[in-house]
Amino acid sequence: MAEPRRGPRVGLFVTCLVDLFRPTVGFAAVKLLEDAGCTVEVPRDQTCCGQPAYNAGDRATAQDLARRTIAAFEGFDHVVVPSGSCAGMIRKHYPALLADDPAWAPRAQHVAARTHELVSFLVDVLGVTWVDARYDDTITYHDSCSGLRELGVKAQPRRLLASVRGVKFTELPDAEVCCGFGGTFCVKYPDISNRMVEDKAANVASTGAGTLLAGDVGCLLNIAGKLKRQGSPVKVRHVAEVLSGLADETPPIGDAAR
Repeated sequence: MAEPRRGPRVGLFVTCLVDLFRPTVGFAAVKLLEDAGCTVEVPRDQTCCGQPAYNAGDRATAQDLARRTIAAFEGFDHVVVPSGSCAGMIRKHYPALLADDPAWAPRAQHVAARTHELVSFLVDVLGVTWVDARYDDTITYHDSCSGLRELGVKAQPRRLLASVRGVKFTELPDAEVCCGFGGTFCVKYPDISNRMVEDKAANVASTGAGTLLAGDVGCLLNIAGKLKRQGSPVKVRHVAEVLSGLADETPPIGDAAR
């Protein structure tokens, strides 16, 4: 008797912000992947992808973290990340970062070619067209910079959100404009960053939506913080929480501290 066909073996790169601030995004990602037929593992050896060091010009630390990540994930069919930012770092920057290292350059290319942002993986690789979830609210969506510009994540989340029962979708004005987080950008240029997130919050308010979604926890924390300080009632969530049907099991981002 032939063995039953198994789905792809996926290594979930959780990301620092999900691990420390929003673990429910990791659980939502696992549910989505398993519902799509994947075997999901979360390597315990994973740490940071190295992006903060890379952006700060600390090439040596970024290379060390890249090697650690590659070693932890190179045995999987695919590496999936619930963040366009970290997925972009691995997929787009690891090959160049380790290009001068003969031992690690091909390993970096191997992992980079198999790394995907979560929703893009579901739609573009697995061919998922709908999800079995319900979320009763009007939502709007912020396109995070790295996912949009480095990985082409734009239509995929909207396509799956259209299948969620109870959702009413309204487009966010300037959805493709940065929220001002930008990793270390918000630390280096706080005044500019604050003005950018003020503009983003105003655009969110203009939609009349009750919930803002995005695919990167960094952006979500930044926007949620501004909305909370303004007293806004808008709920902020990672798109995976809504697509997985787990949104009702945890407070929106920022609400736990209210």
